Amino acid sequence: MKPRIVFMGTPLFATEVLQRLIDNYEVILVVCQPDKLVGRKRVLIPCPTKELALANNIEVFQPERLRLDYDKIISLNPDLIVTCAYGQIVPKAVLDIPKYGCINVHASLLPKYRGAAPIQACLLDGEEKTGITIMYMDESLDTGDMISTRELAIDESDNLETLSNKLSLLGAELLIDTIPSIIDGTNKRIKQDDSKSTYAHMINREDEYIDFNLNGKDIINKIRGLYPNASFKLDETEIKVLNASFESTNSLECGIIKVLDKNNFGITCSDGIIYLKEIKPSGKNKMFIKDYLNGLNKEKYLNKKVD
Repeated sequence: MKPRIVFMGTPLFATEVLQRLIDNYEVILVVCQPDKLVGRKRVLIPCPTKELALANNIEVFQPERLRLDYDKIISLNPDLIVTCAYGQIVPKAVLDIPKYGCINVHASLLPKYRGAAPIQACLLDGEEKTGITIMYMDESLDTGDMISTRELAIDESDNLETLSNKLSLLGAELLIDTIPSIIDGTNKRIKQDDSKSTYAHMINREDEYIDFNLNGKDIINKIRGLYPNASFKLDETEIKVLNASFESTNSLECGIIKVLDKNNFGITCSDGIIYLKEIKPSGKNKMFIKDYLNGLNKEKYLNKKVD
């Protein structure tokens, strides 16, 4: 008999895991964050996991604060709870419900990058590999015993979007490979080495600002890690940088537009020049830099300092 599973997850990253669970097991409830108001018109938009659940006729539960509202989960008495990027701390009363435990699909090789933004953090730090950890949940943040891990090499061309997609697929595969051992009791329980732990804090608006006083490698990593939101300002217009390259040069004053012609837009940093390749100016669609330069007064902006 297949275990009855409650799934807890919210963003697009979690949908691949949910889909694989639907394909292989009995998902009796999807728990996700409440719908959010989006855009200038403040339209109430359901999260991706809710849309997937409803498309498969699965009941959805969206508590504002799970720690105060979990009777629905208790009433269902699930055999297993699976979480993936849910977005709230799961209280002990919920962790204690399922007979096979409460497990989490976490997008890092624990104990590195515990916390809310592990994919962003590994790109910001210029890591060459990352992976997925399946772990038992406890009352602390990503500190529970590990069950299984699987590594993934990070390509130089990867950004937050591409790496998230790869890890979502990897997480779904590893979870499906791991659940049978949890059910039959043959799985491992590996204690995490807290001395090797690092934390990936939640990204805020200030983190997205590109500081051109940094070196080129760190700036490129920020553009990759915070895709598509790493940005700077030019005449009070926010410009999001989606893709860029770095060229090492002698030291120059940082944050100055030093290269500006019909094909190139280069801004100085501490050890060279950042060349913008693809951008999204505020209020406009994303575009290649050549298209943006077609309408720019180049004489006005050459040697100008960006904000």
